[in-house]
Formats: sequence, C-alpha cells, structure tokens
Amino acid sequence: MKFTSDVDIDFADRSAVLKLVKHIPASIHSASDTTAHNTGIYVHEIPVDPLTGRAALDYRQAEDRGYIKLDFLNVHVYQQVQGPDHLDQLMQRTPPWAKLYDHKFCEQLIHIGRHHSTLLRMPEPVDSISRLAMFLAVIRPAKRDLIGRTWREVAETIWYKNDDAYSFKRSHAVAYANLVAVHMNLLDLSNQGN
Repeated sequence: MKFTSDVDIDFADRSAVLKLVKHIPASIHSASDTTAHNTGIYVHEIPVDPLTGRAALDYRQAEDRGYIKLDFLNVHVYQQVQGPDHLDQLMQRTPPWAKLYDHKFCEQLIHIGRHHSTLLRMPEPVDSISRLAMFLAVIRPAKRDLIGRTWREVAETIWYKNDDAYSFKRSHAVAYANLVAVHMNLLDLSNQGN
C-alpha cells in the first residue's frame, strides 16, 4: 500500500519558522537541471546532496519512496492577523459576500482577485464557504468546464480527481475558502475604519 500526503502549512513569514525547524529543502529534478522546490521541506532524514544541501531525490521520487514533504507557504494575509484570538474572530464573522461582486473589492482578494469575470458567469451567488470552495475548484484547469453551471450541478463532479489537468482537492479548496473569507473580513473591517 502506497502512502501519499499533501501537507501545506501557511505562515505569515515562512523564513522565520524555517530558522526554528531542522529541515532539508526538497528538490525538483528535470532533464536539464536540479533546483530547489519553492516551498517543500523534509523534517525527517532523507538522502542529501552534499553539494546543495537539498534532498538528493526529486520530490516525486521521494514521495514514491515514502518520504513526507511538507510545504511551508508564505501567505501575506496572515501578516494582518494579530494572533489566534483575532483569527478566530475573523473566522466567526460572516464575510461580506455581496462585496465579492464589487470588482475593486474582489481584485484585492487572495486566490480569486483575477477571477471576477468568472465569478460573474456563475448563475448563483457565492454566499457560503462551501460555494466559495467550489468556486476556487472551478477556476482550476481541470474543472473550468463547470463554469456557468448551478452549484448543484457543480457539486456532482467538482471533487472527482481528473488526471488530465490540475484540480483542487476538497480539503485544499475548503482551507483556501476560509482564508479568502478571513481576507474578505480584514478588507471589510479596514474599509470601515477609513
């Protein structure tokens, strides 16, 4: 039985965390070059290239051999969050869903800022975390054929894996939807203060 994982951890400043965590940076091997993975690290033993200090195996080969890569991601939105209690408050607050349809507001949002015109092509509003998660999945290449369909139609196939093109897993989409909702609330509160 093959074990695979996809663990993404968001940070306001990943470099500050990496200073505290003993790790080995992941590698990407191509036919012509070997480069550092943008976000991937290993926090357990893995063969290391002595010249680069990075994993000697390509991250895909490492996964096939059972190594678990963690992706430590920089997420600028979290620089505006003052701590765990503030984050909880932002997550409990109902986002201003109607403002998604304001082009200037929407274009500021993480993950969906460039997709305002696609949002307008959906026949029903994005007015919940589940619909926002589906919207985030619909704008990925593998699921673009669902643009313009009702949420009921989208829900029928959105979480099925498509090997032909990039798609979102449900867990990623829900996590990103919550992040977008937090960002909506931060922007809304900021605009109210002006």
